[in-house]
Amino acid sequence: MTLKLNQSKTIQKRYNRYSKYYDFLESPMELLFSKWKKELINYASCNVLEAGVGTGKNINLYPPYINITAIDFSEGMVKKAKRKFYTKKNITFHNIDIQQTEFEDNSFDTILASYVFCSVPDFVLGLREMRRICKDGGKIILLEHTRNDKVFLGKLVDLLNPLFIKLFGYNINRRTYENISNARFRNIDQKILWLAIFKLFIITNHK
Repeated sequence: MTLKLNQSKTIQKRYNRYSKYYDFLESPMELLFSKWKKELINYASCNVLEAGVGTGKNINLYPPYINITAIDFSEGMVKKAKRKFYTKKNITFHNIDIQQTEFEDNSFDTILASYVFCSVPDFVLGLREMRRICKDGGKIILLEHTRNDKVFLGKLVDLLNPLFIKLFGYNINRRTYENISNARFRNIDQKILWLAIFKLFIITNHK
């Protein structure tokens, strides 16, 4: 647990530094990701939690009638998101780590996250927290990149993963479906978006 906490603090510091330039650095990738993020947001219903909101790049995709609680473990990211969207009345921002929140059980109808769990130190812990705070029968939707099981691509991302962790603080070879199963979810659908690397995971939360 101490190692995971140290990893969390290291990643938090890195993303606090990135927050100043994050939108600029990520803008080329948004050309690829934007259509998938729209599909993610289509699942938003009633009282929504967005985990790992970053600087709020998804916020304008939400319909105005959706109530959004947006969290991120980087204080720098949250501060920037608040400045960008201070006029929106249907959203609140909080500096909270999805691995350990203070929300009550069954607080949300839908929980969404896009490219978040590649940088969460304890993937399963974060998912179990989602399971706790999502209502029974609610939806947890994850847009993630995941390890490709093809021999060449799998070995390639395994080889590159230490470099990505060092430079960017995230993993590119996580076995996302297995981690979701290890968090005791059973109703899991997945949609391949590109090369079995980028996937949308649709989880129905049965407690």
